[in-house]
Amino acid sequence: MKLADVESHMQKAVESTQRSFNTIRTGRANASLLDRVTVEYYGTPTALKSLANISTPDSTTITIQPYDRGSLNTIEKAISLSDVGLTPNNDGSVIRLNIPPLTSDRRKELVKIAAKYAEEGKVSIRNIRRDGVDSTRKQEKNGDITEDESRDLQDKIQKLTDKYIARVEELLAEKEKDITTV
Repeated sequence: MKLADVESHMQKAVESTQRSFNTIRTGRANASLLDRVTVEYYGTPTALKSLANISTPDSTTITIQPYDRGSLNTIEKAISLSDVGLTPNNDGSVIRLNIPPLTSDRRKELVKIAAKYAEEGKVSIRNIRRDGVDSTRKQEKNGDITEDESRDLQDKIQKLTDKYIARVEELLAEKEKDITTV
């Protein structure tokens, strides 16, 4: 495994963590809250964003306008059954989700969920580090690289690990600030 591969994998882990953070609601309406919602569409689980236009006309409302009107009730049911925690209002052509203000208890729960996502991201980065170090040691053992080159690569991998874990921590701090800001 090359150093560039290790860095690329770590970058993807950070991006994945960012996407997970985007699914946590703050006090404002955000279309990415619905990223994890899948709808049973003609017997196939399909992402909601590929079945409907999702928009936020104001800071407390998300509107969902299906491309196929026949899927309106199915989308409404999928949102109700999802872990989004919002009740859909169907007016026959558009589904509206009203975002209520968060209670302090709910904010604390969301901060814990964000911390869990951050920890998952850090574990993923550490696993990538382990794989990179193992690969480097294997190359050294096979005689492909010298012992000094191996140590040098391992140090660089550790520095990348520290850099990307710090990035996850920054993202977590931003998300916590978003959640706790009233």
